[in-house]
Amino acid sequence: MEVKARAPGKIILAGEHAVVHGSTAVAASVDLYTTVSVRLPSSSDENEIVKLQLKDLELEFSWPVSRIREALGVFVGAISSPTTCPAECLKSIASLVEDQNIPEVKIGLASGVAAFLWLCSSILGFVPVEVAITSELPLGSGLGSSAAFCVALSAALLALSGSVNVDREHHGWMVHKEDELDLLNKWAFEGEKIIHGKPSGIDNTVSTYGSMIKFRSGNLTLIKSNMPLKMLITNTKVGRNTKALVAGVSERAIRHPDAMKSVFNAVNSISDELSILIQSPIHDDVSLTENEEKLAELMEMNQGLLQCMGVSHASIETVLRTSLKYKLISKLTGAGGGGCVLTLLPNLLSGKVVDEVIAELESCGFECFIAGIGGKGVEISFSDLS
Repeated sequence: MEVKARAPGKIILAGEHAVVHGSTAVAASVDLYTTVSVRLPSSSDENEIVKLQLKDLELEFSWPVSRIREALGVFVGAISSPTTCPAECLKSIASLVEDQNIPEVKIGLASGVAAFLWLCSSILGFVPVEVAITSELPLGSGLGSSAAFCVALSAALLALSGSVNVDREHHGWMVHKEDELDLLNKWAFEGEKIIHGKPSGIDNTVSTYGSMIKFRSGNLTLIKSNMPLKMLITNTKVGRNTKALVAGVSERAIRHPDAMKSVFNAVNSISDELSILIQSPIHDDVSLTENEEKLAELMEMNQGLLQCMGVSHASIETVLRTSLKYKLISKLTGAGGGGCVLTLLPNLLSGKVVDEVIAELESCGFECFIAGIGGKGVEISFSDLS
């Protein structure tokens, strides 16, 4: 038996950085997926091995089940509910990761491998298993690749373990029930903690449920868009230090408290208006175009305020100028300082214009994706390998 799960990435439509200072933000799923395939080897396989394949990176890790049991057995028992990995267990997991001699240039993957070991051992127990990962999401670009990994992995493991009720005879992709989505979201959050330390929970929640989320001061509200949104996502391939960017905004707020308070309040208003706009009914192409124009204006204003916060970058400004030549509006998404930029693609925009924009952006060394926004969350499928 093999189970596959796929989970979407996420974007921030409005409110990044300001949300740290009490403003509202809006996040949405993006139909670029991370897919996890989990297979229990046949009983004829001689060696009991836990294997993890990162196919896009052409990397493979494996451990004898006995080695994992020896390292984690005291921490992992019959866990029936999502549990935070204890600090002492993290040390034992670190030793298992060190066994793999991950190349120095790929050392950033270590926390993801650690999350895999915790989730796999906690949900399935100490059994031989083969896990393969593929992803359409660029790593470290602010599109929620780690959350999509944790959500898809948790979904597949829970389905295979029998911890949730699923129709194994169903053909094609299907979704978990509401209470089961809540369970796998909590497990995914535990994986995110291992990777990021203190994540907000936004990324894994968007990846689990799909659609859109409005969040403020730790409160998350699922909202459903009535607008068929499509974005060009440009990965500048410029790495950034998220903590430093967040700290920079906070320092600017200390130096200019009144001005920055006005900036954050303006962002809050944009997020609130945007969330109302995307939920408003669409009657025809005319009303859709009107709403798209309003959304573009909100994105443009939000980008201007992000520039006021000091989190733009030369690469981001290049994308903004390029898209503006074609009368398209863009804004950074996530931490800024590089990373990814969103460009709204109106539904009536010609494909020729889109092709020209992409060609010009790619000539700058950027990577471009066209993606739907606010779609499905995590999905699973089964196949019988016998």
